[in-house]
Amino acid sequence: HHSGRRSFLSKAGAALVGGTVLPMLPYDNSNGAAFARGFGEPEVLPEDCDYWRYCSLHGGLCSQCGGTVTQCPPGSTPSKVAWVGTCRNPNDGKDYLVSYNDCCGKGGCDAGGGCSRQEGDMPGYRLGLASESSWCMANTNKGIHCTVAIVVGLAE
Repeated sequence: HHSGRRSFLSKAGAALVGGTVLPMLPYDNSNGAAFARGFGEPEVLPEDCDYWRYCSLHGGLCSQCGGTVTQCPPGSTPSKVAWVGTCRNPNDGKDYLVSYNDCCGKGGCDAGGGCSRQEGDMPGYRLGLASESSWCMANTNKGIHCTVAIVVGLAE
């Protein structure tokens, strides 16, 4: 029975050391800020619905409603849930994961008429891939104002 106790003590010690070291490891909490502009993108991002990063966008761009392509306008908050698209950047030929978040809490914004590109869109039961769901459903104020498109990383 010595090996049972030794094995337990060995595993418990490893867990204790691991629990101490884990918080010291580097962690990227930038929430994709490094990819706010994808590789090879211009300084000012186009607002044309045909632009590559909007391949699965369904809604009005926040850059036309007082915010930016990546930030909600004042008085609105990003949806707590989002849908994700995989878009090909023609500048480097790579596929990127793009998170689309509705900005909630204000009335609708019709500044540019909105985009309706649903490449790779899935039915409502595949919620994370369905662009036409009400993404403000988890927020306190459910009014949809506009949508941001954040490049979160390479699709590998």
